[in-house]
Amino acid sequence: MHNLFKVITITFLAFICWIIYSADTGGKNMFFDLVNWIPFGDKIGHFFLFGILTLVVNITLKFKEIKLWMQLPLGSVIVSALVLLEELSQTFFPNRTLDISDLIADGLGIICFTILGQRLSKEKYIKS
Repeated sequence: MHNLFKVITITFLAFICWIIYSADTGGKNMFFDLVNWIPFGDKIGHFFLFGILTLVVNITLKFKEIKLWMQLPLGSVIVSALVLLEELSQTFFPNRTLDISDLIADGLGIICFTILGQRLSKEKYIKS
């Protein structure tokens, strides 16, 4: 089961990288069309993409924690750092704009899916 989550994590991360690459290069795809069609679709997309990534990374890392100012799930810290770097990198691409509301949607997704993962793990729906 653990190897399955490794594959899911790598596949989902590759999907997100493709989405980011498409956005950075001004590419078009059906996901951008869908996001533009749904009200607040961009923010909903940020919430779920990085929230789900957080969940699968935490499962893959077996909910390992790291001590910063408090105990935090390592996967959540890693995804948060990647999200911050990705959002800040948008200043270097003419097709992108740094948007604080995107960062807020990312953060809310990370927090919500971290809590969901911890609860599922605590209730033994997911082995940690």
